[in-house]
Amino acid sequence: MFHLLVDTSTWLDLAKRRDGQKWIVTVRWLVRKNQLRLLVPEIVVDEFERNRPHVEQTMTSSLSDRFKQMRRDLDDYGSEDVADAIELLDGLAHQVPLIGAMAIRNFEDVTVLLRSCSPTTASDEVRARVVLRALEKRAPFHRNKNSVADAMLIEIYAASVATVDPETDPHAFITSNSNDFSAVRGDHRQPHEDFAATFGAGSVYGLGVDGLDRILRRWFGVDYVEFLEEMDWREDPRRLDEIQQAESDLFDRIWYDRSLLHEFELEQAGDRAAVERLLAIAAAGRSRVEEKFGGANNLGPYSQFEWGMLNGKLSALRWVLGSEWDFLDT
Repeated sequence: MFHLLVDTSTWLDLAKRRDGQKWIVTVRWLVRKNQLRLLVPEIVVDEFERNRPHVEQTMTSSLSDRFKQMRRDLDDYGSEDVADAIELLDGLAHQVPLIGAMAIRNFEDVTVLLRSCSPTTASDEVRARVVLRALEKRAPFHRNKNSVADAMLIEIYAASVATVDPETDPHAFITSNSNDFSAVRGDHRQPHEDFAATFGAGSVYGLGVDGLDRILRRWFGVDYVEFLEEMDWREDPRRLDEIQQAESDLFDRIWYDRSLLHEFELEQAGDRAAVERLLAIAAAGRSRVEEKFGGANNLGPYSQFEWGMLNGKLSALRWVLGSEWDFLDT
């Protein structure tokens, strides 16, 4: 079993990254396969949830502000030929709320992952070692600030390392907080010298998301790499013009089929006059739709399943554009 303690700083970094989902999902997969045990001190969960609202707000507001600023710059300084760029930005502005919502999805996934693990509590011995570390001014107290939380993390980690055989139960400590945990001079990917006794054979130090990735690759090998590659995808919301074009295509398909059905029903009823009136109104529209989709052969007939899918897609896209659910008028 591989034991992993990830500091709050790195969880926040993962949550902020657009590609953070691939590591979050991969770690969750390893935990569920009982190949990885997350050490989750309560202080990590508390710090993550305390910082989460501020970071989420910063991410979403900064995204919106960038779009607004670009729009203002084009209005103020753009030449006469920027109309297309302004139209593009206006379309992209439709995506901003969706992009913001997707950007903060990682935060919820991290919260769920952390709360799904049994909390790692600090024993009285651990608390005593934190006090001793503070009195001796050893890292992370070497910077003359209140570092009790950081010291608690490293002592909880050290206690876990001390209770197992590092050959069979290796450990890793991951943090993005190089100021408090990394070597003061030299390579920040190395731990501070005050933690020398904690790291060695079977216990490794990793800096940030890159350190996490490097350590997991080394330990889990090909299985980890293959699963990570499967998770390496990003969902980008559709542009407004794409949504409108898809809605228009579905409208035309459904209208065309309904028009043919209406003609068939009138012919079955023997109402030739009504058929002529219908054709006078619909013929031009049918020709337009046939030309749009490359001929009548590409416009049905549809199975019941296909017909249901067409109407369901139209309903969903219209809802996204502001209509009520199940609005299928053509």
